[in-house]
Amino acid sequence: MRTVSFGMNISLDGYCDHTTFSPNEELHDYFTDMMQDVDLLFFGRIMYQLMFPYWADVARDQSGTADENRFAERFTAIEKVVVSRTLENAQYNTRIVRGNPAAELMKLKQQPGGTISVDTVSMLPELISAGLIDKFYLVVHPVIVGRGRPLLDAGSLQENFNLKLVDTIVFKSGCVALHYDKQ
Repeated sequence: MRTVSFGMNISLDGYCDHTTFSPNEELHDYFTDMMQDVDLLFFGRIMYQLMFPYWADVARDQSGTADENRFAERFTAIEKVVVSRTLENAQYNTRIVRGNPAAELMKLKQQPGGTISVDTVSMLPELISAGLIDKFYLVVHPVIVGRGRPLLDAGSLQENFNLKLVDTIVFKSGCVALHYDKQ
């Protein structure tokens, strides 16, 4: 069975708005390295539209820094699934799924292949409750933003979901990468 990982940048106060963070070379390298075993990205529509076409354009034009270009090339090359009832079409090796994200992810998890990276906050409670997420990679940025999308809405889980800390990395920027496995 394939491993499913969840990765997200968050502020110190638990918000996930990517527009409030300023990633640098060490963070781009961290996420690029993390994707070496990933062969499928699983998105919700909002995250998909935040990431694409931006990273595909960077990969095509080589318009970023060297670390951004490496990340963009790897990120764009990976096969993607986006769950959306409203998205009319998708590009960049992307297939649209119209409903039941937990059932779709379960089906994908049972197929042969590498790691599936889940990059969505909106479906996270459903996927956690279904027991589908095996690993969590959170990068906590040293900023308090007081606004945006929280990692989880209050009351979105029926019971506690216990994790085991596997690794931490402290970056020069003050960001801290936390790697947890499901217990």
